Amino acid sequence: MKTITVRDLRQRWPRAEALLEREKEIIVTRDGKPVAKLVRVREVEPVRKRFDPRGHARWQARVSGRRTVRWVEEFLIADRQAREVGASRAVHRQ
Repeated sequence: MKTITVRDLRQRWPRAEALLEREKEIIVTRDGKPVAKLVRVREVEPVRKRFDPRGHARWQARVSGRRTVRWVEEFLIADRQAREVGASRAVHRQ
């Protein structure tokens, strides 16, 4: 187990950090006596839940009250048609 002084820890942090990567833990000393222990921290990524389409459908039905929302679909269709008309006009101008 490696040791490092408080002074070295403060003044030479990059070296201490590199040492900590190699060692599991470092003992910090002041006046030759141990005062702290540094240990590596490994970040654990949270496990992401897989998308459940049936569960999502149940949630959607519960939230929306089993109503379908047609106005969104109608808006998207109208918007796409407007873009197609604009794109075809731009092609004819060239």
